[in-house]
Amino acid sequence: MTNARPGQADQAQTRTVWVIGVIATIAIVGGAIALGMGGVGPSPSPAPSKAFASAATTAVSQTKVPGTPTPTSSALRTMAPSSALPTATPSPEALAPIAIVPVADFRSTADSIIAADVSKVLAGSGGRWKTLELVASQTDAVLGSIGVMRSAVGTRLVEAPDAATLMADLATHRDRLAFMRADEVGPGVRALGWNGVSLFGTHRLKVLAEWKLTAILPAPRAEDVGTPATAVVPYDPATTWTMFVAGDLGFDRMVAYVVKDLKEGVDYPYDGGTAKIAGTVCCSPFGWRLPTIVSTGHRGAMRDLISSADLALANMEEPTPDRWVYHPHGTVFTGDPALLAGVARAGIDVVSCASTHIGDGGKVGILQTVASLARYGIMAFGCGKNLAAARAPAVFELGGTKVAILGYDSISANYYGATATTIGSAPLTARSVKADVAAARAAGARVVIVYPHWGVEYEFGPSAYQKQLGHLMIDAGADIVIGNHGHWVQSVEIYKGKP
Repeated sequence: MTNARPGQADQAQTRTVWVIGVIATIAIVGGAIALGMGGVGPSPSPAPSKAFASAATTAVSQTKVPGTPTPTSSALRTMAPSSALPTATPSPEALAPIAIVPVADFRSTADSIIAADVSKVLAGSGGRWKTLELVASQTDAVLGSIGVMRSAVGTRLVEAPDAATLMADLATHRDRLAFMRADEVGPGVRALGWNGVSLFGTHRLKVLAEWKLTAILPAPRAEDVGTPATAVVPYDPATTWTMFVAGDLGFDRMVAYVVKDLKEGVDYPYDGGTAKIAGTVCCSPFGWRLPTIVSTGHRGAMRDLISSADLALANMEEPTPDRWVYHPHGTVFTGDPALLAGVARAGIDVVSCASTHIGDGGKVGILQTVASLARYGIMAFGCGKNLAAARAPAVFELGGTKVAILGYDSISANYYGATATTIGSAPLTARSVKADVAAARAAGARVVIVYPHWGVEYEFGPSAYQKQLGHLMIDAGADIVIGNHGHWVQSVEIYKGKP
């Protein structure tokens, strides 16, 4: 869509915008939030074969080298005054088989690896990966689990002091492959499958005991469960839930032309498979070189990706009022409500209507859009009959966790924003975010997601103002901030351990 004021002439030619989605794997682990994102990958189950496989958690471990002797009380007594009481000898940490997973940088397109891939890395023929990185205290145990002798790694092994450092390293060294404890994986990396089986993502194993890749490492202690995020706490895939997140949904202009005039049908936009960029051609109306896309098959991979998630979220960029009009050009958009059938069948559960063009069909058209979505079983938030309704979150119960999602618009709120007595969208303000996040927490939400419509289109990264607002949202108590409106995949920041 566009940043233009409603009704302003469009300077660009008609174009097709493809929605790119992200899967997040989320869980409440010992009081901490586990979150992960990733790309299309194979399924280990009878379910369809393509899904995102990645994950993250805010839990960080305090580990030690297995077999390293714990300082004894006698050593401490020699330095203590003679009147000091004897110090009890600390009990050694219990060791147990702990699930470990291969991980790569957040944007890796890999989905699963096998032992031979690790061997290639260590032999210097690994292709995308040149080095193996492990947490120093876990090196010997992990190497033993994947069948590699330390003497065989040569100079291609990097050891990090802890999991946080390792994850930061992968963000800056995308040619590194790593292995981590499953309970230490964080939002800055992508967890990969092992031998075609995944522990994270939509088609993950649901029983941890079925995951075959383990290493003998310090076990999480019972007293650590439920303590702050600095403790190692178990990862349980059975209580994890996944969320698919997309950007803007369009129903007018080229989408309507392809679906209706070319008779491709309402399901066509969600039937995409995989593709590769074969080259570029010149040029867009903005002077950009454009990619030449070649299909590589797997029709239906996008639909599987969406429908396999426990919760699928997108942005309702355009309204679908009862009296809609097709617009082949320009920057006013209204869509045929019948196109919502395709959205519903694709598996979208909830949409934000706090967006640029939501009022293009008039104030009443906003409420008609909400009603049309409801008829197809899709929940709407971020707009309503008044400001209170627009600011109300969408609330879900997922894996025993109450989740609240808040939507705001910072693009057209001056035109379509709700007031105390008028229909519209929820304007993005710092005061509203602080109050609404606090209200969601007070109502029992354990995960609060803020989904703002903001920023500048066709830019590679967020503006300084977006970063400031994003930090404010996290500081206000949000767990995840996921922006929409940019039309380009932009950067991801981890702020205070949260994306």
